[in-house]
Amino acid sequence: MDDFFVRAVVAGLGVAVVAAPVGCFVVWRRMAYFGAALAHAALLGIAVGVLLSIDLVLAVTAVCVLIAVALFALQRRRTLSDDTLLGILAHAALAAGLISVAFLETVRVDLMAYLFGDILAVTGADVAWIWIGGPVVLACLAAVWRPLLSIAVHEDLARVEGLPVARLRLLFMVLLAAVIAVAMKIVGVLLIVSLLIIPPAAARRFASTPEEMAILGAVAGCVSVAGGLAASLRWDTPAGPSIVAVASLLFFATILSPRRRPG
Repeated sequence: MDDFFVRAVVAGLGVAVVAAPVGCFVVWRRMAYFGAALAHAALLGIAVGVLLSIDLVLAVTAVCVLIAVALFALQRRRTLSDDTLLGILAHAALAAGLISVAFLETVRVDLMAYLFGDILAVTGADVAWIWIGGPVVLACLAAVWRPLLSIAVHEDLARVEGLPVARLRLLFMVLLAAVIAVAMKIVGVLLIVSLLIIPPAAARRFASTPEEMAILGAVAGCVSVAGGLAASLRWDTPAGPSIVAVASLLFFATILSPRRRPG
């Protein structure tokens, strides 16, 4: 097996394992649109990284965190609804990213690779970012798992119980930004959210606890990555969209399957 394909498998599995637990909270708190807003901001991060000649993962993470902080600050002002703010930030960041890329006249940027992913082109440095940054994200998520669950169940009650709801929400936004930054090379800016929400959504039907949903979601994500790469190798289809297609098929298969009865 070629080295580039081995790197693709290792990188894809690493992203799937990290994305599923984070994606569970995206599903529980109905934050898919927020994930899309950060994903659109990733393109602006790419342009900033190229302009400043810094690592793209760091640049994307920084820009996504800034967008998350901006959203957090605007939400506290309560001048507009959350979905309106998300729409404004998402499209403003995407437009700024596309305009910035257009000004990179001396640098060739493959927009298709960034928009739809190019997992077969991941480098050893990309794999290192995923397998170093991924465990850090999971460790942070594990440390605040129970408080985040409390917020997901009932935010007002969690606030009454004395939990720092605002800080926890901001921390989760930062973790989501980090996942989007490392997953960007796998499925691309436009498909990142699918890897966050489809595997956990497929696992939700068969999970009896939040932790079980996170584990089953990670398994579903790994199956999607393996199946998508196999399909790409067999039929010469784009790898990123193939991974999403397999995840979607897996989700629809779970809908048609009989629900597991609680033991």
